[in-house]
Amino acid sequence: MKIGLVRHGSTAWNQEGRAQGSSDIPLDEEGKLGARKLADRLAEERWDFIYASDLARAAQTAEIIGEKIGVEVRQDPRLREASGGLIEGTTEEERIEKWGPNWRELDLGIERANVVVSRALSIFKQIHQQHKDMHVLIVSHGALIKHLLHELQPDFQMVEALRNNSLTILQATEQGWKGDLYNCTNHLQ
Repeated sequence: MKIGLVRHGSTAWNQEGRAQGSSDIPLDEEGKLGARKLADRLAEERWDFIYASDLARAAQTAEIIGEKIGVEVRQDPRLREASGGLIEGTTEEERIEKWGPNWRELDLGIERANVVVSRALSIFKQIHQQHKDMHVLIVSHGALIKHLLHELQPDFQMVEALRNNSLTILQATEQGWKGDLYNCTNHLQ
């Protein structure tokens, strides 16, 4: 089994450095263009199924890809981004101004990593059971993908944040999940 993890295309809030979390922000024009470029790349490969978060930015990215490669998109709310609680819609500067430089240490209603991992694993295991020996794309969000990668590959060290319209590929092996590609955006050049 092969899994392609796609981070959604860019949004106006990405450009402004605003925390999105579970806010339902659509793709901007750059995000749509990037999704089309990614779709062109993916059209050269075999993909049997696409699952996506039901938040607009991921759903739109998945629809652009699905239309190009001829695969229907299945949306699932378990693939949503980690909720940002009170920080959603704010920039780092605004958070520091409002809650101080140690805002990360406060309880601002941000969804805990173990909760994100639990819901991400539930859909991941379902996909794995239903589509063994298939190639499946999962279009989701940066924090969810990061947490999922750490859970599936405990020794994984994230060197940089996942970029918009990036592709990460995992291959099922007898020892677990092996990363074949990480955070690739060559298709955007």
